[in-house]
Amino acid sequence: MSQARHWQKSTFSDGGDGNTCVELAATPTTLHLRESDTPDTELTTTAGPLTQLISSVKSGLFLSEG
Repeated sequence: MSQARHWQKSTFSDGGDGNTCVELAATPTTLHLRESDTPDTELTTTAGPLTQLISSVKSGLFLSEG
């Protein structure tokens, strides 16, 4: 039996109880991400790849020109 996850909302998400929030839950080996408006759909990863993604986003790697 799996334990219930403790989901935390991003502090940058809509500032309220709306359904435009990114949520994160951590287990001992995995990080789980979801959008609050589609809670049954989760992305799972580990800390290393998520850290690389966040660093790339912050550096502007994914900004499009034009």
